Amino acid sequence: MADELLNLTCKQLRDKITAGTVTSVTAVEAVFAQIEALDDKVGAYISTYKDRALEAAQTIDRKIATGKSTGPLAGVPVAIKDNMCTDFGETTCGSKILENFQAPYNAHVIEKLRAADAVLIGKTNLDEFAMGSSTENSALKQTLNPWDLGSVPGGSSGGSAAAVAARMCFAALGSDTGGSIRQPAGFCGVVGLKPTYGRVSRFGLVAYGSSLDQIGPVTGNVTDAALMMNVIAGHDKRDSTSVSNDMAPVCNYLEKLNEDVKGLKIAIVPEFNAGADQNVQNALTSALDVYKNLGAQIIEVKMPHLDYAIAAYYLIATAEASSNLARYDGVHYGHRTENPADYVEVYSKSRAEGFGAEVKRRITLGTYALSSGYYDAYYLKALKVRNLIRTDFTKTFKEADCIIMPTSPTTAFKLGEKIEDPLQMYLADIYTIAANLAGLPAISIPCGLDKANLPIGLQILSPAFTEKKLLRIARMFEGKTDYHNKKPVFQL
Repeated sequence: MADELLNLTCKQLRDKITAGTVTSVTAVEAVFAQIEALDDKVGAYISTYKDRALEAAQTIDRKIATGKSTGPLAGVPVAIKDNMCTDFGETTCGSKILENFQAPYNAHVIEKLRAADAVLIGKTNLDEFAMGSSTENSALKQTLNPWDLGSVPGGSSGGSAAAVAARMCFAALGSDTGGSIRQPAGFCGVVGLKPTYGRVSRFGLVAYGSSLDQIGPVTGNVTDAALMMNVIAGHDKRDSTSVSNDMAPVCNYLEKLNEDVKGLKIAIVPEFNAGADQNVQNALTSALDVYKNLGAQIIEVKMPHLDYAIAAYYLIATAEASSNLARYDGVHYGHRTENPADYVEVYSKSRAEGFGAEVKRRITLGTYALSSGYYDAYYLKALKVRNLIRTDFTKTFKEADCIIMPTSPTTAFKLGEKIEDPLQMYLADIYTIAANLAGLPAISIPCGLDKANLPIGLQILSPAFTEKKLLRIARMFEGKTDYHNKKPVFQL
């Protein structure tokens, strides 16, 4: 019964709970049994809240039993990446500097999930302050890929992707600054959606790169991603970057989801995609054949500035990180060193003790890029390149409905393989970063397995605020393939 229940989609579970054929309490108990069986090996969660979750599930079951209306995620167990503020438990960002921090309020997305009657079961592991591509930079624990416990789950939302893949929740939220939802989704064989910048409120998300960060769903299939978007999308006056509903109305993302996009034109960038390994390139070719058989037209385009995306991103993101993380100083927030000699030591020792190596590296890079004499040469130039990348996308979307490329140049790499080589780690995000620089929506869906039986991700990008079409395009592929139904088989 438990296995059958855990293999349901969010939507299927919600329908069964609201129909009274399954209780939310039963679903929550099944999820926690899975967590207790697997998470000591996988390490997806930093914290779990079983008693709170069961209490919330009981409340929802009572509402259903008494005929009261319920929300679109009624009784569904959902996990949260631990860089989103909650008024319960700690919000750690995977860092020692915030290991004991308790937020006094809820992030906007937490409020939305609660209003939708989702059951929040725990907070998932991440690279410290979302800085990484493997979740190896977490200061609190190690997360492993459920498909291969010797491989990374991707990052920085590796805990969320691993939890969904291992069926330790029915859906999760992640944050995406340069691919941190899509890349782990690709590595773990699940669906990850980065919405348009401004589509989902960042209020209560601990900032890494403020002009790049965006919250989005990690799910087992495209339909559940659409369902989650129905809940979390929309304007929030507390977030100055949140786009008003007048400018970009929120859609019903489930509406017409299963209808093909007629006359679909797909753009590919052959010379850019050529950087992927052969397994990934073969899967991309096969995926394009699926779309061709559905009547899509494939066109080749040139986007000459994509080659500069990595360089531009790591200047802009680290500069913003340097500014955002200045507040963690032993006075305002977080860890404070013991027995400092003076206030200089309070600041310097607290940060030295609290931050990990990758966070220190990015703060140093960003501070350098913003420093006098280097601002024009580095940061300002990176902003100009960002505009050129946006122009490339604008031109391409005049010819095509979407762009398809790999999610990552490889499948999940081995633990420790890249951790000592930051440049190689940064290059793992080469295909995902451009969407964040341009503020565009992008989704990763499973499209195959490599020779080692590890998942391969297919990435689809579309114009700003066209998530509804993007989800339909993704669903076209999913409806003709079975990769989203494949689950990891691992020995624990």
